[in-house]
Amino acid sequence: MTDDVVPDDGVPDDGVTEYDVVVAGAGPVGLMLACELALGGARTLVVERLAEVDETIKAGGINTPTAVALYRRGLLPALSEVQEAAMNRFREFRESYEFRKSRGGEPIAAAVPPPRFAGHFAGIMLSAELLDESDPAFADLGPADGIGLIPQATLERLLGERARELGVEVRRQVELTGFDTHEGGAHEGDGTEDGDGGGVTVRLSRLGDVRAGWLVGCDGGRSTVRKLAGFGFPGTPPEITGYQAIADLTGVEGLQGGWNTTESGTYAFGPMPGRILTVEFDGPPADRETPVTAEELQASVRRVTGVDVTVGEVRSLTRFTDNCRQASTYRAGRVLLAGDAAHVHSPFGGQGLNLGIGDAMNLGWKLAAVVRGDAPEGLLDSYTDERRPIGAWVLEWTRAQIALMRPESHARALREVVTGMAGTVGGTTYLVKKISGVWQHYDLPGGYPLVGRSAPDLELADGTRLADRLHGGRALLLDLADDPKLRARAEGHGDRVDVRTTVAPGHPELAALLVRPDGYVAWAAATDGTQDTGDGPEDTLDAALERWFGAPVS
Repeated sequence: MTDDVVPDDGVPDDGVTEYDVVVAGAGPVGLMLACELALGGARTLVVERLAEVDETIKAGGINTPTAVALYRRGLLPALSEVQEAAMNRFREFRESYEFRKSRGGEPIAAAVPPPRFAGHFAGIMLSAELLDESDPAFADLGPADGIGLIPQATLERLLGERARELGVEVRRQVELTGFDTHEGGAHEGDGTEDGDGGGVTVRLSRLGDVRAGWLVGCDGGRSTVRKLAGFGFPGTPPEITGYQAIADLTGVEGLQGGWNTTESGTYAFGPMPGRILTVEFDGPPADRETPVTAEELQASVRRVTGVDVTVGEVRSLTRFTDNCRQASTYRAGRVLLAGDAAHVHSPFGGQGLNLGIGDAMNLGWKLAAVVRGDAPEGLLDSYTDERRPIGAWVLEWTRAQIALMRPESHARALREVVTGMAGTVGGTTYLVKKISGVWQHYDLPGGYPLVGRSAPDLELADGTRLADRLHGGRALLLDLADDPKLRARAEGHGDRVDVRTTVAPGHPELAALLVRPDGYVAWAAATDGTQDTGDGPEDTLDAALERWFGAPVS
């Protein structure tokens, strides 16, 4: 990735550079999508108005589907290294005066590990000791199950390096100023305008016009792409003003670590040195465009906590609200949306980053298949069908948390009830399943329990795991019963689906799995002779192969 002029290759006689896909936005979602497109063979341009990675404090962690997705692309070692650095910062906070004060001022033994973080709901902390880890939802997640503390800016840098390795072209300090779509006849499959094919002409600062088959807006909650394309964006208006910062703080002796509710709102202190968050329920800020200042943060901290904290040097500071909206559809012809461009909500529970990464994983392989001509454009309709319901759930999940955090008597009474429920094994397990994302699945044809769910990270006979087979971003038909007839049925899709014959010793009930490039099970067969509990022709392996990977080649 560089920030110099666009290279000469791909420039036709009229001087307009052509790409398969233009992605607006080089945040984690845009970069993840670009990496997936590159794995699928699509020539992609990513444009970003910012000169550097945005270091503003945002999401502090990733959920299970995000960790598993990155693990499936070979990024587990890098994630483990990042998490260890985050844990060191957490340990530093635990050894600080404030943490020791809550334990009578005694030092924390270095050998005592920090408690496992189970998450929180509306600031109600969940105890990992109450989590029923035997619940089937937590089974077969593999080593990615231990990954969570990955800050958003760090993830963005990691994905930027991954994009560079894959040859993705990223141009910074470039702003999308407009575009024109051209809907033609039958698309030829190369993603660019040719003959009767459709496409998009994108107008960019510094670069001029470029042509592409597709445009994807990953340009945030105030998405230019969404606005120019005319996507509907219904939802509910904001009612809070929140601040999150990492700063030098003095006078903090009266603050309590973790999440706290007061008569004026909610605040969180820690889990790293200098991190403070406040939430006030007096409406949104008068002007979201005005830069937030240390004085503004200090005033909020004092109002909410009742403690005369002084804010010194600010290393990161952001202002947020709970504006809660979702695009009516994620695709309008040649233009698609992903991440915050498709949905915005309050940051509680850290769902936004994870929701966007899920969008990118779902869309990337499908759009690449359409670009290659391996699948019809109708495959892209499944993107909205599968991702929008999960986005709608996240909006409701964050709205519920806002309701429980309100500083009024009815909300506080309800909070006491929910706190009691969260203090049980059943309540903690339910909430953690939702927060972690392990519940997420798609409504796909077929009755076998695994269909539509993230594939289990099977341990295979050769010592590898299923995730090791997905690094290249291709679909996988796993033959676990050495069935030549099964393999023969996939021969027509051999250029699109990898077929592997092996054994999964821990799962003798499984005969075969068809796993999509995003890691979700499209079809499964059992060793008892049943392929699926569904009854229709759409439940067969042949139907699943054609549905997701196009017609077979003879």
